[in-house]
Amino acid sequence: MTTSLPAQKCPATSKGLRLVAKGQFDWAETVPGELSPDEVTIQVVGCGVCHTDIGFAYEGIPTRHPLPLILGHEIAGRVVLAGEQSGRWIGRCVIVPAVIPCGDCDACRSERPTICRKQFMPGNDADGGFATYVRVPARGLCPVPEELPKGLTLAMLSVVADAVTTPYEAIRRAGLNAGEVAVFVGVGGIGGFGVQIAAALGAAVVAIDVDADRLELASAYGAALALNARECADVKSAVRSFARQSGRRGIGLKIFETSGTAAGQQTAFSLLDPGAHLAIVGYTTQKVEVRLSNLMAFDATARGNWGCPPDQYPNALAMVLEGKIQIQPFVEMHSLEEAQQVLEAVHHRQLPRRAVLVPQSRGI
Repeated sequence: MTTSLPAQKCPATSKGLRLVAKGQFDWAETVPGELSPDEVTIQVVGCGVCHTDIGFAYEGIPTRHPLPLILGHEIAGRVVLAGEQSGRWIGRCVIVPAVIPCGDCDACRSERPTICRKQFMPGNDADGGFATYVRVPARGLCPVPEELPKGLTLAMLSVVADAVTTPYEAIRRAGLNAGEVAVFVGVGGIGGFGVQIAAALGAAVVAIDVDADRLELASAYGAALALNARECADVKSAVRSFARQSGRRGIGLKIFETSGTAAGQQTAFSLLDPGAHLAIVGYTTQKVEVRLSNLMAFDATARGNWGCPPDQYPNALAMVLEGKIQIQPFVEMHSLEEAQQVLEAVHHRQLPRRAVLVPQSRGI
């Protein structure tokens, strides 16, 4: 049995942009089909474009579901259909976790849900959010209030699904505290939100990038020091001088690699100091050459995180709703009809802010 909103609000079909081969797309119309008891169908209000989507589309990274496939895992929308065990979600505004664990395997029971081997990722394990509707498991959905603060929309909140929660989780795992120094290498889609989260926690924040506009934005929203890696002759000395002058507490820098580039990863690794914590948040297919013995010599830690557990989403969302994390200055909205052009622009790093695709009520 499926529970639904009134018939006029329920989808007969969904239209989305499919990846059919590397760098090749088409528009497809699909029928949602019967839901299992623990599934819902969501009317997509906004879907962010992540570098992972670019990896799937242009860099040959394979999706777990064979192509053709609709990409997109930063999804916010409204539940319009629900399986028999998920009826409580009908009509509610939600954010869909980018990584949805099964909740029942050894990893999940060991409180490591992000490494669940049965996890579900929209736009990787099945069709994602570059569409008018998407079908996902109900478990882990993050409810969103109907009334939002001025200047904030449900479509903007789509980026909470990855661009906000992934650095939030990296910062949480790093145990960042007030008075410590947090360094973000790359302050684009993910790093810009990381800067804000760290600053809200009371850290002294350094932003490193090669884009002057991104650095300016990071400075306006929490970064106490902004360094252009192309212009600064000695990034390491500048960071360490700032750390000394900041009167930091704690031992070691908290370094967050959020560029997803080989150059950024090399820069981040070069900043290790005694007791440092290095978080690898960005992703690149490129290889880097580093001396791993530095981790031993500095008694430092390096750690990655694959997304964020769904139970942490409400905490990250609360920071947004309380104004501790600003979304609007860091995103730009585009019609879903422009999806292919937007993906091309993101691939060529031509968009300064996180792109969000918005299905229009007419025309798609």
